[in-house]
Amino acid sequence: MALAQGGVGTEAAAPTSPAPILEVDDLEVAYHVYGAAPVRALKGVSFRIAPGEILGVVGESGAGKTTLSRAIMGVVPAPGRIERGRISFLGTNLIELEDVELTARRGRDLSMIVANPRGELNPLLPIAKQIANVAQVHLGVAPPRAREMALDMLRSVAIPDPERRMRAYPHELSGGMAQRVVIAIALLCKPKFVISDDATSGLDVTVQAQILELLRTLVREKGTSMLYITRDTGVAANFCDRIAIMHQGEIVEEAPTGDFFAGPEHPYSNLLLAAFAHDPALRQRWSAVAGEAAPEMTGLGCLYADRCVRREERCFREHPALRPVQAARFVRCHFPVER
Repeated sequence: MALAQGGVGTEAAAPTSPAPILEVDDLEVAYHVYGAAPVRALKGVSFRIAPGEILGVVGESGAGKTTLSRAIMGVVPAPGRIERGRISFLGTNLIELEDVELTARRGRDLSMIVANPRGELNPLLPIAKQIANVAQVHLGVAPPRAREMALDMLRSVAIPDPERRMRAYPHELSGGMAQRVVIAIALLCKPKFVISDDATSGLDVTVQAQILELLRTLVREKGTSMLYITRDTGVAANFCDRIAIMHQGEIVEEAPTGDFFAGPEHPYSNLLLAAFAHDPALRQRWSAVAGEAAPEMTGLGCLYADRCVRREERCFREHPALRPVQAARFVRCHFPVER
């Protein structure tokens, strides 16, 4: 909370932003391999998501996006483990919860939409049973009411002929329909927070647009906050309220969506956007020349220094902090792009 600046006797306070739904502080996740040093997948990740906000996390494969989503849900696969940090959901540190309590929250207060919907659905149960089971377990409703809720959710996600699809099995659904069913399951209990982990990446562009519009509508109507993980900057530009760019397990830039696309400040952010441009000269401008002489990495410097076109000697010996450069805008760079 920031107090307004003024003279003696000033009592007015500056408007305060609402308490975040989710707040991640200094999160580190490492995978321990016998006989080798641990692989640090997340290196001090911090961010917050406000009520009703959609934060897009963008980065190339291997940046740590999926590890982040699994850490929040408490399902980091072995041999990985959370080494440090705090994941605060409505003021409760999820890392400190017992497994039973965390399991009860998953699906009810926290839910996740994955990229492979058929892999998420049980191939031996009809769709109605799978959706109704969630209502019975997390909301404690009777089977007839759970079935009514399942039918209502299929209507909400615009499944054609929902009464018929209630009797269908996952293999009888198209990819788009299967994804809608997974969304219906994720939003059935009206969770306060949803993670979408590349949930539309396997769909054709027409179905992808329909799913994104459906998600946006449902999130707004239900007041749900969302962490939207993607490799597609174009999708993030049209769907998210804020953008966080990840590189090698770190957030290197975070900004409101409009500000970010009007002028990205981290060199890696500029390279990502240049990769989607149809201008070879622009891509070359932000790509380091292969074989170009550079100081030796000491392990303490910037993780992007060896690929950066703006690198200086300082970048190889001093790790940059994620620091504010404007209101609600942060960048992890010693020499950010100025426009």
